[in-house]
Amino acid sequence: MRRFSSVVEVVKVVAIVFLSAIIIRTFVFQPFVVEGSSMERTFHNGEYLFIEKVSYKVKTPKRGDVVVFRYPRDIRYNYIKRIVGLPGETVQIKQGNVYINGNQLSEEYIPATQATLVDNNPDLNYEVTLEDDQFFVLGDNRDHSSDSREWGPLDRKFIIGRSALVLYPQSNFRAVASPNYQ
Repeated sequence: MRRFSSVVEVVKVVAIVFLSAIIIRTFVFQPFVVEGSSMERTFHNGEYLFIEKVSYKVKTPKRGDVVVFRYPRDIRYNYIKRIVGLPGETVQIKQGNVYINGNQLSEEYIPATQATLVDNNPDLNYEVTLEDDQFFVLGDNRDHSSDSREWGPLDRKFIIGRSALVLYPQSNFRAVASPNYQ
Protein backbone atom coordinates (compact mmCIF):
# COMPACT_ATOMS: atom_id res chain seq x y z
CA MET A 1 0.00 0.00 0.00
CA ARG A 2 2.88 2.32 0.80
CA ARG A 3 4.38 1.72 -2.60
CA PHE A 4 1.09 2.60 -4.31
CA SER A 5 0.80 5.90 -2.43
CA SER A 6 4.41 6.76 -3.35
CA VAL A 7 3.66 6.15 -7.02
CA VAL A 8 0.54 8.32 -6.76
CA GLU A 9 2.60 11.13 -5.20
CA VAL A 10 5.20 10.93 -7.96
CA VAL A 11 2.46 11.02 -10.62
CA LYS A 12 0.92 14.09 -8.92
CA VAL A 13 4.26 15.92 -8.84
CA VAL A 14 4.99 15.08 -12.48
CA ALA A 15 1.49 16.24 -13.50
CA ILE A 16 1.86 19.52 -11.59
CA VAL A 17 5.28 20.18 -13.13
CA PHE A 18 3.99 19.34 -16.61
CA LEU A 19 0.88 21.56 -16.26
CA SER A 20 2.97 24.40 -14.80
CA ALA A 21 5.35 24.20 -17.77
CA ILE A 22 2.46 24.33 -20.23
CA ILE A 23 0.88 27.32 -18.46
CA ILE A 24 4.19 29.20 -18.29
CA ARG A 25 4.97 28.53 -21.97
CA THR A 26 1.46 29.47 -23.11
CA PHE A 27 0.98 32.64 -21.08
CA VAL A 28 4.32 33.89 -19.73
CA PHE A 29 7.51 32.88 -21.60
CA GLN A 30 8.11 31.12 -24.88
CA PRO A 31 11.40 29.93 -26.36
CA PHE A 32 12.44 31.22 -29.77
CA VAL A 33 15.47 30.41 -31.93
CA VAL A 34 16.80 33.16 -34.22
CA GLU A 35 17.10 31.96 -37.81
CA GLY A 36 18.98 34.09 -40.30
CA SER A 37 20.82 37.39 -40.21
CA SER A 38 17.96 39.93 -40.35
CA MET A 39 18.54 41.15 -36.77
CA GLU A 40 22.34 41.17 -36.74
CA ARG A 41 24.23 42.98 -34.65
CA THR A 42 21.48 42.65 -32.04
CA PHE A 43 20.76 38.93 -32.46
CA HIS A 44 22.65 36.23 -34.33
CA ASN A 45 21.64 33.11 -36.19
CA GLY A 46 21.14 30.22 -33.77
CA GLU A 47 20.70 32.28 -30.61
CA TYR A 48 18.11 30.88 -28.23
CA LEU A 49 15.79 33.51 -26.71
CA PHE A 50 12.95 33.69 -24.27
CA ILE A 51 10.14 35.97 -25.33
CA GLU A 52 7.92 37.50 -22.69
CA LYS A 53 4.18 37.39 -23.42
CA VAL A 54 2.53 39.08 -20.42
CA SER A 55 3.31 42.78 -20.76
CA TYR A 56 1.50 43.24 -24.08
CA LYS A 57 -1.70 42.01 -22.46
CA VAL A 58 -1.73 45.20 -20.36
CA LYS A 59 0.30 47.73 -22.37
CA THR A 60 0.98 48.69 -25.96
CA PRO A 61 4.24 47.69 -27.64
CA LYS A 62 6.64 50.63 -27.87
CA ARG A 63 9.14 51.88 -30.39
CA GLY A 64 12.39 49.97 -30.15
CA ASP A 65 10.89 46.76 -28.76
CA VAL A 66 12.10 43.65 -30.54
CA VAL A 67 9.04 41.48 -31.05
CA VAL A 68 8.38 37.94 -32.19
CA PHE A 69 5.25 37.59 -34.28
CA ARG A 70 3.44 35.32 -36.67
CA TYR A 71 4.42 36.18 -40.24
CA PRO A 72 1.28 37.85 -41.69
CA ARG A 73 1.56 36.05 -45.03
CA ASP A 74 1.90 32.60 -43.45
CA ILE A 75 1.16 32.32 -39.72
CA ARG A 76 2.94 28.97 -39.49
CA TYR A 77 6.21 30.95 -39.33
CA ASN A 78 7.45 33.28 -36.60
CA TYR A 79 9.61 36.33 -37.33
CA ILE A 80 11.62 38.65 -35.12
CA LYS A 81 11.89 42.38 -35.89
CA ARG A 82 12.16 45.78 -34.19
CA ILE A 83 9.16 48.11 -33.89
CA VAL A 84 9.94 51.52 -35.39
CA GLY A 85 6.47 52.86 -36.24
CA LEU A 86 3.45 53.04 -33.92
CA PRO A 87 -0.30 53.20 -34.61
CA GLY A 88 -1.36 56.49 -36.21
CA GLU A 89 2.15 57.52 -37.25
CA THR A 90 3.41 58.18 -40.77
CA VAL A 91 6.59 56.25 -41.52
CA GLN A 92 8.86 57.29 -44.36
CA ILE A 93 12.12 55.79 -45.53
CA LYS A 94 14.26 58.10 -47.64
CA GLN A 95 17.85 57.38 -48.66
CA GLY A 96 18.22 54.77 -45.94
CA ASN A 97 16.90 56.97 -43.13
CA VAL A 98 13.66 56.36 -41.23
CA TYR A 99 11.34 59.30 -40.55
CA ILE A 100 8.42 59.25 -38.14
CA ASN A 101 5.86 62.01 -38.79
CA GLY A 102 8.56 63.90 -40.70
CA ASN A 103 11.26 63.64 -37.99
CA GLN A 104 14.33 61.49 -38.59
CA LEU A 105 14.53 58.53 -36.22
CA SER A 106 17.84 58.18 -34.38
CA GLU A 107 18.82 54.52 -34.66
CA GLU A 108 22.02 54.19 -32.64
CA TYR A 109 21.82 50.38 -32.68
CA ILE A 110 22.27 50.40 -36.48
CA PRO A 111 25.99 50.77 -37.40
CA ALA A 112 26.68 53.98 -39.32
CA THR A 113 28.82 52.01 -41.77
CA GLN A 114 26.05 49.53 -42.61
CA ALA A 115 25.25 49.58 -46.32
CA THR A 116 21.63 50.41 -47.10
CA LEU A 117 21.66 49.84 -50.84
CA VAL A 118 17.99 48.91 -51.03
CA ASP A 119 16.86 52.03 -49.20
CA ASN A 120 19.33 54.33 -50.97
CA ASN A 121 17.58 53.70 -54.27
CA PRO A 122 15.36 56.81 -54.69
CA ASP A 123 12.83 54.74 -56.63
CA LEU A 124 12.31 52.52 -53.56
CA ASN A 125 11.54 55.22 -50.99
CA TYR A 126 8.66 54.20 -48.78
CA GLU A 127 5.80 55.96 -46.99
CA VAL A 128 2.84 54.59 -45.04
CA THR A 129 0.43 55.93 -42.44
CA LEU A 130 -0.32 53.28 -39.86
CA GLU A 131 -3.86 52.53 -38.76
CA ASP A 132 -5.02 51.66 -35.23
CA ASP A 133 -3.33 48.48 -34.01
CA GLN A 134 -0.71 48.55 -36.79
CA PHE A 135 3.06 48.68 -36.33
CA PHE A 136 5.94 49.19 -38.74
CA VAL A 137 8.72 46.68 -38.09
CA LEU A 138 12.23 46.49 -39.53
CA GLY A 139 15.15 44.13 -39.18
CA ASP A 140 18.32 45.70 -37.79
CA ASN A 141 20.27 44.27 -40.73
CA ARG A 142 18.25 46.20 -43.31
CA ASP A 143 19.86 44.72 -46.42
CA HIS A 144 18.94 41.19 -45.33
CA SER A 145 15.48 41.51 -43.83
CA SER A 146 11.97 40.68 -44.94
CA ASP A 147 9.96 43.26 -43.00
CA SER A 148 7.25 45.93 -43.27
CA ARG A 149 8.96 47.45 -46.32
CA GLU A 150 8.18 44.22 -48.18
CA TRP A 151 4.84 43.01 -46.74
CA GLY A 152 3.37 46.13 -45.12
CA PRO A 153 2.39 47.09 -41.59
CA LEU A 154 2.12 44.44 -38.88
CA ASP A 155 -1.27 44.07 -37.18
CA ARG A 156 -1.04 43.79 -33.39
CA LYS A 157 -2.99 40.52 -33.44
CA PHE A 158 0.10 38.79 -34.91
CA ILE A 159 2.47 39.85 -32.09
CA ILE A 160 3.33 36.98 -29.74
CA GLY A 161 5.64 38.84 -27.35
CA ARG A 162 8.83 40.80 -26.90
CA SER A 163 12.34 39.46 -26.63
CA ALA A 164 13.39 39.32 -22.98
CA LEU A 165 16.49 37.12 -22.58
CA VAL A 166 19.21 35.64 -24.73
CA LEU A 167 19.91 32.25 -23.16
CA TYR A 168 22.24 30.55 -25.63
CA PRO A 169 25.04 30.56 -26.46
CA GLN A 170 26.03 31.07 -22.86
CA SER A 171 28.64 33.70 -23.80
CA ASN A 172 25.78 35.89 -25.15
CA PHE A 173 23.52 35.51 -22.10
CA ARG A 174 21.83 38.87 -21.43
CA ALA A 175 18.58 40.65 -20.81
CA VAL A 176 17.30 42.48 -23.88
CA ALA A 177 16.60 46.19 -23.48
CA SER A 178 14.87 48.49 -25.97
CA PRO A 179 16.70 51.67 -27.01
CA ASN A 180 15.39 54.97 -25.67
CA TYR A 181 14.10 57.45 -28.21
CA GLN A 182 13.82 61.19 -27.61
